[in-house]
Amino acid sequence: MKIYPKIGIDKLLFGMKQKDVEAIYGKANKQFIDEDKNIILVYNDQKWRLTFYEDENFRLGYIICSNNELQLFDMKILNRDIEVVKLEHPVFKSWEKEDFDLAENHFNEDNWIILQTAFGVIANVELGAIINKKDEFEWKFRNN
Repeated sequence: MKIYPKIGIDKLLFGMKQKDVEAIYGKANKQFIDEDKNIILVYNDQKWRLTFYEDENFRLGYIICSNNELQLFDMKILNRDIEVVKLEHPVFKSWEKEDFDLAENHFNEDNWIILQTAFGVIANVELGAIINKKDEFEWKFRNN
């Protein structure tokens, strides 16, 4: 399962609608609406949480994934040391680090990717659709 920065993960493309995702992966194991009225789908087998933004006509805009097969540039990244992974991917030039109780978020704004760690290793990845200089989303899926 590959991460495509600015595009999506696996066959998921930013901008898809729920029906597009379900056509590929079937019905989600769980579906709910969050406090912002976004639709959230949870897929247990893929180990991802998908957010479809209400204010963007329910397009896929955010993915959280903790699948052990997750790869970034053909290298698995989960359960690996965060600093080693960052060194292996110099294309991501700058990282902002935010500390929480047990976790740390390592955020690269240019690619809107967060590598979240627990106990010094990457536990999950968050990937968001890119917002351009016009303050508009750059949707990769065009069949809406």
